[in-house]
Amino acid sequence: MTSLVVISAGLSQPSSTRLLADKLSSAVVRELAEVPEVTVLELRDLAHDITNNLLTGFPAPALRAAVDAVTAADAVIAVTPIFSASYSGLFKSFFDVLDPEALEGKPVLIGATGGSSRHSLALEHALRPLFSYLRAVVVPTAVYAASEDWASEGEGELGGRVERAGRQLAALMSGASTSSGGAKDPFAEVIPFAEMLKAQGQ
Repeated sequence: MTSLVVISAGLSQPSSTRLLADKLSSAVVRELAEVPEVTVLELRDLAHDITNNLLTGFPAPALRAAVDAVTAADAVIAVTPIFSASYSGLFKSFFDVLDPEALEGKPVLIGATGGSSRHSLALEHALRPLFSYLRAVVVPTAVYAASEDWASEGEGELGGRVERAGRQLAALMSGASTSSGGAKDPFAEVIPFAEMLKAQGQ
């Protein structure tokens, strides 16, 4: 069974960050033929453990379990509130305690919430570079939800972006092409150049 870990860095309860995380995970699950094991990590519940780990270098059992879940996951959804045009300190601190190679090659869907659409570019100038540095495979569609987005409708609005991002992460999890509509990868059957040379006796 595949495993999906959903990380929410929302500070309030209930939280719009957790709401977006749940919408994204539901969109992914709907696209998969086999329902994955989904683990949700609320970082607010781990805040003290994260701080102690940064100070001492030793994770408490709950944090150790969270880190192990992320490391073993087949894919990750990571959602943070945006503060001062970037991810929250709690969000960054959690990824600081991970092993530097924990996300290498792992599909990741990134999302963020904020009070204004002015902060939407934080996904591209803050979150995407962070996960690229950690050598994760970040899906093309990142999802930002401002306060006004929750009531929007249409393919280009929040619901449409959530569904598109969900399809892309599900495609990576199932090893399929991430192209729109699940179209066949045009390069899937291309013969490697070395094999073509060998076939011609070169």
